[in-house]
Amino acid sequence: MNNLNDDANYIDDLKGLDIIVQAKRATETEHALTTIDAIKTYPMAIFWASVFATSLVMVGYDSGILYSFYALPAFVQKYGTDYGGTVGWEVSAKWQNVLGMGTPVGQFLGAFTASYPMERWGRKKVFAGSLFFTTSFIFLQMFASNVQVLAAGEFLAGIMYGTYVVLAPTYASEVCPVALRGIMNAGINLAYVIGQFIASGVGKGVSEWTDQWAYRLPFAIQWIWIPLLAICLWFAPESPWWLVRQGRSDEALVSLRRLVRSSSNVDVTATLAMIESTTAHEAEVEKSTTFAECFRGTNRIRTEVALMVQTWQVITGISLIGYAVYFFELAGLPIAASFDMGVGNTAIGFVATCCSWFFMSFAGRRNIFMIGVGIMALSQILIGILDCLPNYTTRPGLAWAQAGLLDLLTFVFQGTVGPINFVIFAEIGSTRLRSQTCALATSTGSIFQIIMTVAVPYMLNASSANWRGKTGFFFGGISLVATAWCWFRLPETKGRTYEELDVMFETGIPVREFEKYKFEAVEGQEANDVV
Repeated sequence: MNNLNDDANYIDDLKGLDIIVQAKRATETEHALTTIDAIKTYPMAIFWASVFATSLVMVGYDSGILYSFYALPAFVQKYGTDYGGTVGWEVSAKWQNVLGMGTPVGQFLGAFTASYPMERWGRKKVFAGSLFFTTSFIFLQMFASNVQVLAAGEFLAGIMYGTYVVLAPTYASEVCPVALRGIMNAGINLAYVIGQFIASGVGKGVSEWTDQWAYRLPFAIQWIWIPLLAICLWFAPESPWWLVRQGRSDEALVSLRRLVRSSSNVDVTATLAMIESTTAHEAEVEKSTTFAECFRGTNRIRTEVALMVQTWQVITGISLIGYAVYFFELAGLPIAASFDMGVGNTAIGFVATCCSWFFMSFAGRRNIFMIGVGIMALSQILIGILDCLPNYTTRPGLAWAQAGLLDLLTFVFQGTVGPINFVIFAEIGSTRLRSQTCALATSTGSIFQIIMTVAVPYMLNASSANWRGKTGFFFGGISLVATAWCWFRLPETKGRTYEELDVMFETGIPVREFEKYKFEAVEGQEANDVV
């Protein structure tokens, strides 16, 4: 009997050795793959990741259209209050807070509620359920009879939007090779910007309408994406990483084959071995896949990074960008010019996000994020300084100068912090804890978005603090703190496989040395141990 057991153990060792050898081969292949080669080899991975990312168009559109409504006379007269005098009709800061908090509060809950179903039923089924409920909640937004019902619609829709924010980067990180991981996750921010751009165009188109369809039609437009996404989702492959964790390796192999070009020479069996090897290693190190595990051992550092990059993304200036049209109007620009500037502002964001793909190719994640928040600090402080100049209200040139700086702020944010944030928090966590890490990051961002949603209207509104451009001092100071944090705490993850990131965190390599760390010695030691 002992001999039989010894033979069985020997066979298991051989299988384990084969998996390690194939996993190493797959790792070497991924490192050798250039971006152009990856695009040619994995066209379907790009397509399916883009399908999931398109859901963020709805998220960007919803937030963008709501903020632009505050400068829309028909909307303000339906849901606002007539303050008389020089203020006139205005949606009060209180209700701007309530409406604005609908999406972030909903996202907070949606992110947490999404992580368990994603691990229990997979990415596709959760996505399908979210699309179904989103359809219903848009109806509630469109036909809201009063501001209270509209706030309920924003909250319920926000729960679904929180699900999309977790789903899209998680799925992209699990179907794309290392060479495409950053580009596709940065593309998630592009989808968000596209949504804002469409919202700006729609807002401009209805800015002179005086009837109820000035605000109801923009809500109805959200239905356009749902049937298109549902059809594509039916044919999409499930995440191979999730399938492996469910013990469905045969199905994972089928998914991997569907992600590569049929005529390519990619050894998907080796890729599967790499996924199995990484999953097995993390199963030994991590006790569970609960949220608590994200704060144990080296996962604490990884979770900190995910939470902080999402926090900085929210509180270093995006709130000011979100109120661009309203800000331009308060600065003294005519309503038509304010909407024109708003459209131009989102167009700049679109171009900047595309530029981020090239920035990442040269500078990686850490440098781009750190430089981005540094430049944002300077531009926002300048906006505040301009607002303090004498006779500001009688010098329209100062308002145009602030508008130009806000456009610069938009370009910097959407070219650095905005897209890189999605890249970092989607890949920084371990594969077994990815959905939990993304959920925690999204929820943390939602908490700070709620805070900003409460604070910013009181900062800007003429009936409240009336800070106008002085708000730049507030966000500029936060951006300076963010720059310092990046220098000391943000690691470089560009070009690293998930298994390599596991080893680097577990061996305690200082985060500022991640970029220059060489793996030859570690890999050689592992190979010697196996032999």
